[in-house]
Amino acid sequence: MDRNTIIGILLITGLLIGYSVLMKPSEAQIREMKRQQDSLDRVRTEVVAGQATLGAASASDVVSAADSLTQTGDSLSLEDTAMVRASGAFAPATIGANEWITLENSVMKVIFSTRGGRPWSVELKDYKRYDGSPLILFSGDSTVFGLNFFAQNRQVSTNELFFTPVGNQRHITVERDSSSLVMRVYASEDAYIEYVYTMYPGEYMLGFDVRMSGMDQVIARNINSLDFQWQQFSPRQEKGAENENNYTAIYYKFLNDDVEDFSAAKDLVEEHIINKTSWVAFKQQFFSSVLISGKGFESSQLRQEKLPDQSSHIKFYSAGLTLAYDARVREQVLPFSLYFGPNHFQTLRKHGQDLEKLVPLGGSMIRWFNRYLVIPVFNWLNTFISSYGIIILILTIIVKIILLPLTYKSYLSMAKMKVVKPFVDEVTKKIPADKAMEKQQATMNLYKKAGINPMGGCLPLLVQMPVLFALFRFFPSSIELRQEGFLWATDLSTYDSILTLPFEIPFYGDHVSLFTILMTAVTYISMKMTSGQENTAMPGMKTMMYMMPVMFMVFLNNFSSGLTYYYFLANVITIAQNYTFKKFFVNEQEIIRKIQLATSGKGAKEPVKKSAFQKKLEEMAKKKGYKPSR
Repeated sequence: MDRNTIIGILLITGLLIGYSVLMKPSEAQIREMKRQQDSLDRVRTEVVAGQATLGAASASDVVSAADSLTQTGDSLSLEDTAMVRASGAFAPATIGANEWITLENSVMKVIFSTRGGRPWSVELKDYKRYDGSPLILFSGDSTVFGLNFFAQNRQVSTNELFFTPVGNQRHITVERDSSSLVMRVYASEDAYIEYVYTMYPGEYMLGFDVRMSGMDQVIARNINSLDFQWQQFSPRQEKGAENENNYTAIYYKFLNDDVEDFSAAKDLVEEHIINKTSWVAFKQQFFSSVLISGKGFESSQLRQEKLPDQSSHIKFYSAGLTLAYDARVREQVLPFSLYFGPNHFQTLRKHGQDLEKLVPLGGSMIRWFNRYLVIPVFNWLNTFISSYGIIILILTIIVKIILLPLTYKSYLSMAKMKVVKPFVDEVTKKIPADKAMEKQQATMNLYKKAGINPMGGCLPLLVQMPVLFALFRFFPSSIELRQEGFLWATDLSTYDSILTLPFEIPFYGDHVSLFTILMTAVTYISMKMTSGQENTAMPGMKTMMYMMPVMFMVFLNNFSSGLTYYYFLANVITIAQNYTFKKFFVNEQEIIRKIQLATSGKGAKEPVKKSAFQKKLEEMAKKKGYKPSR
């Protein structure tokens, strides 16, 4: 470092020291600044106190104080000052100290914030997250919950205003009788908005009334509606994020009509509903937050956004709900209810209004099967069996017994088709390849003589499909299975994992589910037994036999282990049934003998009743000019 550089640094240092000495305020200036600060603090304290005592400081006082704070450079931000000025009659409620008040019963704990008078967090005491931590349905200042409206030509949002609790209790425990939390935000001494939250012993449902008193003095007489804004981030609660995402979506019910829902798979869904709705639910896989209106929402603007995979939350929900309002009425009540709890079918059903449809059991016949057969049997078994793995086993056996006649009929038809295939090949090889209709007619004629219905094996399978789909919907939606272990599976509501991979396979995941592998193996064995592999009468079945189980393995690896366990059991039972049918009930040699007799003309002369399918083919053949053989 040369001499010129050293001299330059010394000069700059001297200038900085001199500037700080010259600009230091005098003792008189310091005393004046302190006096102004004390005065401003006193105004702020009076505003907060005035809110509780119905008006020690008026709205104009607060606006003047806000201007003074801004001009004197106090800590109140320009944004806060603007909010104070924009709040009009509610200006006293824009400044305050946030407090938390707790309502708690045996099943949940709800913490309310005086800022916005809103539920700040909800803990469900009987449940835990997948990592064992308390299950918080939602939490934090990011939640929006309150009314938006115009008053004195200003936009007012109650979510940003400080409410005053009525009473001194800050922790209310509800045991035998219901208790209420009352909070008010004042526009003047005799004009206020009051939120009343009522909790009941052992219930997930909260009463919620919005009482408007004297607001005809504040809100313009021509206003006929208010907006209720509700926003919430939905946290991840389950181990399988992909599976959880598939069941996390907005649900809503049209007034006196059905329940609809958003697609959970889409990254962003927005919808403006102009018809009247009775409730809106921010649904997670096993838990929901539901806002129910006693008078209905006139219209709804709903938005659902999927959040990044690395986020601690899975979805962002937003609802703008329009409420009918008569600004000419001095005293009026807007009745609501709030449900914060599990998506448990019986719990939701007892509250009415189709809330049980938050449990996605499928539509029409599928839902009917789940509601009136699977759920009652499942709950009945649960009264005396604690292991859900055993319950699923017994439920599977019951279902397979119910379907046994159809299973037998399907197997018998497929066995006949397999046996008759050599006879079909012998008949059709004599017909030229370009005469497809004659080949088909000859084949159907042989089926008719042998007393075989080509659709006999397919129809019973089609009848069984609703049962398979019903249970596909039931197991991932059943909160009873949540965090219930069986064998190596620690949680039957999500996937089981015997190996975590150091990488992720597209569509498959980063783990290996043993129940899914076992299900794949027995599915292959079952298909091989049923199709007869080499002798199958259905072209392409051999390829399907290999591809279908592999597709199921990839698709179901991230699904509920309760579901893959059920499919494993169902296929094991099917294999046992098919073996029993073949060993004791289906004599292939006897079937061959009857077919030979029928085709040789030496069998019984009684005409075989034609199936509708056979009649249709014969009609088509006649139109083409072919005469069916007798």
